[in-house]
Amino acid sequence: MKNIDFYQRIAIVGAKIPPGKVTTYGQLALLCGQPNNSRQVGYALNRGKMGREFPAYKVVNGRGYLSGAASFAAPDLQRELLVADGIEVKDNKVSLKRYGWHHTLEEAERFYNLFLQMGI
Repeated sequence: MKNIDFYQRIAIVGAKIPPGKVTTYGQLALLCGQPNNSRQVGYALNRGKMGREFPAYKVVNGRGYLSGAASFAAPDLQRELLVADGIEVKDNKVSLKRYGWHHTLEEAERFYNLFLQMGI
């Protein structure tokens, strides 16, 4: 898979993160069909490869920590955006149990089929 295809997949999946929920770098990679590429997701987010509309503030690390602060215009911007979305942030961390996007197998299958149809 070409990098550009992977970035397109990330953008598609990211657009479906439900309101009031967060996802992890690893979950995005998994839903994009590349479960071992969480670092590439981080790289893509840091470089803005998915465009300005992508909800990058909703992506946290695998333990719920806000690890992308350097990618935002202000150090507290990610926290502020999460709080505005109704997500509680405590000690620079969100509860993945409470606020994590717990996607279904059906959602994962829909993404897979969509990527096949799009040829990406």
